[in-house]
Amino acid sequence: MAQQPPLFDEPGPANGKGSGVADVRAEFGTDPSGHRGRLRKRLLDGGAEALGDHEVIELLLMQAVPRRDMKPLARSLIHRFGSLAGVLQAEPRALASHPGMGEATAAALRVVTVAATRMARQKVREAPVLSSWNALIDYLTIDMAHLTVERVRVLYLNARNMLILDDLVGEGSIDEAAIHPREVIRRGLDLGATAVILVHNHPSGSPQPSRADIDITNRIAEAGRLLGITVHDHVVIGREGHVSLRAKGLI
Repeated sequence: MAQQPPLFDEPGPANGKGSGVADVRAEFGTDPSGHRGRLRKRLLDGGAEALGDHEVIELLLMQAVPRRDMKPLARSLIHRFGSLAGVLQAEPRALASHPGMGEATAAALRVVTVAATRMARQKVREAPVLSSWNALIDYLTIDMAHLTVERVRVLYLNARNMLILDDLVGEGSIDEAAIHPREVIRRGLDLGATAVILVHNHPSGSPQPSRADIDITNRIAEAGRLLGITVHDHVVIGREGHVSLRAKGLI
């Protein structure tokens, strides 16, 4: 069985002198045109817009496959998933099964989203949620906007509006089969929460709330009022943006 290529380039010598094995291969054996080196230099010397979307994907794929022209594969991924964000937030199995892909290349792309999600989540945890709303929306967008299934989450907050728990309630349409008003409030009481923010995504792409979204929100808000837990908002996330039911006057 042929040896699989490493997920990442081999490191250079520990003393920092000379080139690593992968750099030598790229310069003299597998990339005679120097394309990979130029991409890396543009990334390191330029700003956030130094590379096109397909070039970002291409450079990531290079870390998994050091001996192949990755430009056609990068372009085919953009074409299939619609955008850079669509590729990076695609389901791992969908990435791995794409023609020309596999587990190593899917992992090289997936790790970017994992890192971005954790960074965004940390920002949400460090400040009161209502005073760092943009950070919350960034986190939810990274984590949910491109999902192909609908997921329902409840963010439980303390009296300072700091996040206590980001609870994935379940999958499916947002109705009482997926989210039970009494269960949401009971969990809040157990956690010592004083407020919640409801969140779910629309795989269709449009974040416009449905009648069911509005109805279940108001049922939870009513249950919370009786026991001292406020529903601050219900945020719907989609590829086309987000909608706050509070901002639309629907709560």
